[in-house]
Amino acid sequence: MAKKPVVLIIRDGWGVNPGGQETAVKDGNATLLAKTPFHEVMFAKYPKGFLSASGLDVGLPPGQMGNSEVGHLNLGAGRIVYQDLTRINKAIDEGVLGSNAVFADAMEKAKNSRLHFIGLVSDGGVHSHQDQLIAMVKLAKDAGVNDIFIHAITDGRDTSPTGGEAYIAKVEDEAAKSGARIATIVGRYFAMDRDKRWDRVKLAWDAIVLGKGEKREVLASEAVADYYRLDKTDEFMPPMIFTEADTQRVRDGDVVLFFNFRSDRARELSEAFLYPDFDGFDREVTPKVNFVTLTQYDEKYGCPEIFSAQTLDRVLGQVVADAGLAQMRIAETEKYPHVTYFFNGGEEAAYKGEDRVIIPSPKDVPTYDFKPEMSAQQVTDTVVSKLKDYDMVILNFANPDMVGHTGVVEAAVKACQTIDADVKAIAEETLRLGGKLLITADHGNCEFMRNADGSPHTAHTTNLVHVFYVAADADNYIVNDGILADVAPTMLQMLGLAQPPQMTGKSLLAPKTSEGKAPAKKAAKKAATKTAAKPAAKAEPKKAAAPANLLEAKKNASLKKSLRLKKWRR
Repeated sequence: MAKKPVVLIIRDGWGVNPGGQETAVKDGNATLLAKTPFHEVMFAKYPKGFLSASGLDVGLPPGQMGNSEVGHLNLGAGRIVYQDLTRINKAIDEGVLGSNAVFADAMEKAKNSRLHFIGLVSDGGVHSHQDQLIAMVKLAKDAGVNDIFIHAITDGRDTSPTGGEAYIAKVEDEAAKSGARIATIVGRYFAMDRDKRWDRVKLAWDAIVLGKGEKREVLASEAVADYYRLDKTDEFMPPMIFTEADTQRVRDGDVVLFFNFRSDRARELSEAFLYPDFDGFDREVTPKVNFVTLTQYDEKYGCPEIFSAQTLDRVLGQVVADAGLAQMRIAETEKYPHVTYFFNGGEEAAYKGEDRVIIPSPKDVPTYDFKPEMSAQQVTDTVVSKLKDYDMVILNFANPDMVGHTGVVEAAVKACQTIDADVKAIAEETLRLGGKLLITADHGNCEFMRNADGSPHTAHTTNLVHVFYVAADADNYIVNDGILADVAPTMLQMLGLAQPPQMTGKSLLAPKTSEGKAPAKKAAKKAATKTAAKPAAKAEPKKAAAPANLLEAKKNASLKKSLRLKKWRR
C-alpha cells in the first residue's frame, strides 16, 4: 500500500531579497528574474512564512551569514545549534585555546620540527576564519615553535572574488610578528574539492608537500593581486610557492594543523595525509606527520581534533526512526553530506529505516554556470518514483546555491527555473498520494548576486528564506514566521509525532482563527508596521542588549523583521 509521504524540500541558497522587484535587476536577484510559475502558485495559494537563517538564530555570531552545514544542522536538530565558529572564538577570547590538551600537545611536538597551518584564509566564517589562524600562529610562537609555514587557500566563494589580496596581506603582517611565513597560495577550487576530482587535489598536495608550483619572489598578497590583473580570481588561484620551491617541505615528524572548522571540503586533502593506502592520486612521497584537525572531520580518521564533535540527541531523523517510519534522504553529490551527516546532527551512520540516495553531480564542466540544471532532473525522477515507499523524504536541490556561487546571474536564473519545475513535479506526486510538503531553504545566496558597483557577489547572504506548507488541508492553517530550528517540530506535527523535549523549536503551523489569522501574528504585524523602516538589501541585523531569554527574544526580532516582507509579492 502506498504511503502518504511528508516531504521536506530544501531549495539550497534561495533567499528573500528585501528589495523585491524594485531592485531585482540591480541586485542580480535570480529568484525574481527567473520565470517560476510554481513558486507563484505557492505564493498565491498556500500558507507561507519567512525564516531567519543567519546569525544568532542558527548559533552563529550576530550578523554572520548562514551556510549549508549550519542550515542543515539547525533544520534537522529542531533547536539552535551553536556552531564551531562561535565555540572556537569563545575559546580564543577567553584565553583557553592554548591550554587545550590537543593543541598544546601539537605545539610541543612542533618545537623540534616544522608546524604547517593549512586552511582557507578569509573572514567568510563558513569554512574557517582568518582571525582564528592569526590567534593560533601567535599561540604557537608563545609555545616555543619557531618554524611555522602557512599554506593559504584563497576563497572567492564565501567572500568577494577578489578579496584575497587584503586577507592575505593581513595574515602576512600578523604572521610576521611571530616569525611565520606564507609558504603556499592555492585556490579552493583545487584544495577544497569534495567530489573526488583528484586531479585538482593533487595540484594542492604537490604544492604544499613538494613545493611544486609557480615560484614567486614577491609578497604573497602581491602575487594574488598580479593574477587579478589577468582576470584570475581567488577561487581559481593556481599553486604558488614562496619558499623552498621544488623541495619536500612537509617532512617526517612535522605537525600539520588543518584549521578549517567545517569538514566537508577539508576531507579529501586530509585523507591524502592520513591514509597509508590512499589511491586518489600518486603522492610521490608520504611523509609521516602528526596530523591535527581543528574540529572532527570524520570519526573514522582517528586523528587528534582540537574541538570534539557536539552530540545532538533526538534529532528529526532519530525520532522518525524510533517511530518505525521509513525515510529517504536524497541529494546530488554536492549536497549529499548535508541531507545525511549534517541533517542527522553529525552522525555518519543512517538510522534504522533511513535510506540514502546520492545522485552524482556533473563532472563534465569546470563550474556549474556551464550546466545550471546540474543533476536536478535525476533527483526529481528518483524522488517521484520512490515517494510511495516512504513516510518522510528529505531532499536538497543544490542549484541556487552552487550556481549562485559562480556569480553568473543568467545561469542562476536558469537554475531557479529548473528547480521550480522539479519542485512542481514532486509536489504534484506528493499531493496525488495524499502527502504533504514543507518547502524552504538553508540560507540565502542567489537572490543577491551583484554588488552596487556591478561586480559579482558570490557569497551567501543574511537574508530570510521562504517556507511554504503545501497540502490538501492547507486552507486550515497559517504558517508562522520563525527560524530554521522550527522546521523539525513542524515536520513532526505533519507526521503526527510528538516533539521531544530536546527540541526547543516550535511548529510553524497554526490553525486559522475565524478571521483567518493567528491573533499573536496579527498583533506582531501591527506593532512591526508602526516602527519598522524598509530594510536595505545588504543591511545587517541591528544589535540589541541580550535579554535573559535569548531564544525567544531573537525569535521575536526575526518575526518583526520578516513580517515586513509580506508586502512584497515574492
